[in-house]
Amino acid sequence: MPKIFTVDNDYQDSRFDKWFKNIVINIPHSLIEKLIRQNKVKVNKKKIKSSYRLQAGDLIEIYDISKLKPLDKKEKIKYSPKRKEIGTYDDYVIEDNENFIIINKPRGIPVQSGTKSFKNIIDILKNSKYFTNSKPFVVHRLDKETSGILIIAKNREYAQLFTSLFRIRKIHKTYLAIVYGKVDRSIRVMNDDLVYYENNKKISQKAVSNLKIIKLNEEYSYLELNPITGRKHQLRKQLLKIGCPIIGDDKYFLNDRKRIKMKNLMLHAYKIKFMINNIQYNFKAKYDEQFENFLKKNI
Repeated sequence: MPKIFTVDNDYQDSRFDKWFKNIVINIPHSLIEKLIRQNKVKVNKKKIKSSYRLQAGDLIEIYDISKLKPLDKKEKIKYSPKRKEIGTYDDYVIEDNENFIIINKPRGIPVQSGTKSFKNIIDILKNSKYFTNSKPFVVHRLDKETSGILIIAKNREYAQLFTSLFRIRKIHKTYLAIVYGKVDRSIRVMNDDLVYYENNKKISQKAVSNLKIIKLNEEYSYLELNPITGRKHQLRKQLLKIGCPIIGDDKYFLNDRKRIKMKNLMLHAYKIKFMINNIQYNFKAKYDEQFENFLKKNI
């Protein structure tokens, strides 16, 4: 006999595989895929993919759960910020309401902890006054070295809403970047197939970004960028492909002796706009002093 579950409102629009690991049992993704292939999983009496987006009230039947063994969860060590550090984030807050907060993320700190980083935005904010009666939900990311606008939801409902809006491209982001070289004025759109590897498998993804030149000279260009798709390191990869990598990028760069030594990535998430319940939201985040000084001195 199958074990039967009914999806509640907390998992509205969540992926099936994420729900499975959280609610049923934490097993490798490959085993979830195997269960689906073997017809041991049904949603509303139908076969689904692991990426299927659940709806509240969905009826899920799963066979042979008792035979599965959960993964050993390694306990994550949380970053414990000092009170003074938490207080400094007041200066970065752009918007704070009951459903979400928007901050101007400083460069040099990741959104979440990872294998190469400990200190992070989420662990700092969850200890702040902004999340006294809630917890932070990550709905999108900025690279560690990228500064600018970051949305963090305060409840699962808005986390799922923002995730959906990003997926259907109803959240519009504008970045500012300073790059090497004189960008060709004829380039208005960067349209590429970006390649990455997952488990030794080559995967190609379509990436589209609009480009506008604000100012340039023979050495540098100051750009406004609007990513239409949301691929990992999209802008950084695309700008390298046109021969004008972002200043301070130590991952995507040309082997050129003229490259200056710059620790800071000159990429800033400047504006974001979206609509919720027929209310239009528009936010801007001022770039930092290092970005401003480079502009003044070089362009």
